[in-house]
Amino acid sequence: MQIRTDGHELHVNGDAENIAKTEQVIVQLTNLLLEGYQLSRGDVRMASELVVQDASVDLRDYFLRGPLRASNKRHVTPKTVNQRHYLDAIEQHDIVLCIGPAGTGKTYLAMAEAVAFLTSKRVSRIILARPAVEAGEKLGFLPGDVQEKVNPYLRPLYDALHDMLDSERVGRLVDRGVIEVAPIAFMRGRTLNDAFIILDEAQNTTTEQMKMFLTRLGFGSKAVVTGDITQVDLPAGKVSGMVEAIKVLGAVDGVALVHLNDGDVVRHLLVQRIVKAYEAFSKGTGRLLSGAAVVSSPQVQPNSDEH
Repeated sequence: MQIRTDGHELHVNGDAENIAKTEQVIVQLTNLLLEGYQLSRGDVRMASELVVQDASVDLRDYFLRGPLRASNKRHVTPKTVNQRHYLDAIEQHDIVLCIGPAGTGKTYLAMAEAVAFLTSKRVSRIILARPAVEAGEKLGFLPGDVQEKVNPYLRPLYDALHDMLDSERVGRLVDRGVIEVAPIAFMRGRTLNDAFIILDEAQNTTTEQMKMFLTRLGFGSKAVVTGDITQVDLPAGKVSGMVEAIKVLGAVDGVALVHLNDGDVVRHLLVQRIVKAYEAFSKGTGRLLSGAAVVSSPQVQPNSDEH
């Protein structure tokens, strides 16, 4: 498709579908300008990507609706149609299962919602859980007390939390028990009222752990379960609790299931390409090193002068 300007006119050449999408982007962006919104170059690109993802998208939901105000430190704006659906699902349902590859914002957006709920006093505490399963390697014995032993498994949750709140405030909230970070095994026997609960890396839970976690939900609480079912690190023969929960809870009222995909990756552009490459390779449609730059070292010829 070609786009060019001629004075005050914009000429678009291409197939009917792409011309219609281009027209939709231009009309909606024009309406945003008329309503006083100041567009940036990044906004134009984002608007184009959103229309490609969903031809019926209303750009006002992304540019005029306002960002999620997690805290004074961090405001979060969904970058894709599916991310918008994810945030809406958290607002509207008490249990949300979110599935997607690395870099799609599963944990980060859930953390932003949790902090927003806490700072607006819609819940009184945040509970963050994760199964203590190594990703394909054995860490062996870890020194220290129980908290120090589990910290390596929970580091991604701490990272997201510190991005939302000042480190000093996080420390105070953790000390007071307002924010609790723990392995899922520590949740047995508890009923969690008035809390926002996040279970991260849920693809590594067993069936028993997932059922136990979901039945901890108390009054006034929300639970968000995130995971990538293509990266299960459980021992061979163990069924992923998240994979099973998707089948069991699909028709349960009050539970939302959100799928994010490679189009929702918001990390470095290469991450999106890597996700696509692995997906294609697993389906047998990928080509090893296709499109990659291959660097070879020249063969070293023996030097007859060396002693």
